[in-house]
Amino acid sequence: MPTRADCCEVFCFDEQKVNRVKSDLTTQDTRTAARVFKALADDTRMKIAYALCVEQELCVCDVANIIGSSVATASHHLRLLRNMGLAIYRKEGKLVFYSLDDDHVKQLILLAMVHSKERE
Repeated sequence: MPTRADCCEVFCFDEQKVNRVKSDLTTQDTRTAARVFKALADDTRMKIAYALCVEQELCVCDVANIIGSSVATASHHLRLLRNMGLAIYRKEGKLVFYSLDDDHVKQLILLAMVHSKERE
């Protein structure tokens, strides 16, 4: 069996550590967390999410101008962010305003942006 520098050469594990982590993990939690990252894995949605971090609240027309798209495209991406639980909206007359759902989402987005700038 060939060995690689990034693999253990023998199979052993720390039973206490494994059991502690396994008891803390639920499939529902990991699926929910993965959905958050899936929603933000799209470049356009990440731009929108970052814009909502910077400006707190934007109307669909503002978002369309920021990402250089049609209102329909911006609305589609915003709806997806809303359906994934990352954004909320409110209607004011004929305008629809979006914001991030909570501070945890904002922290994730800002942390990802800081990390990406450090990697450049």
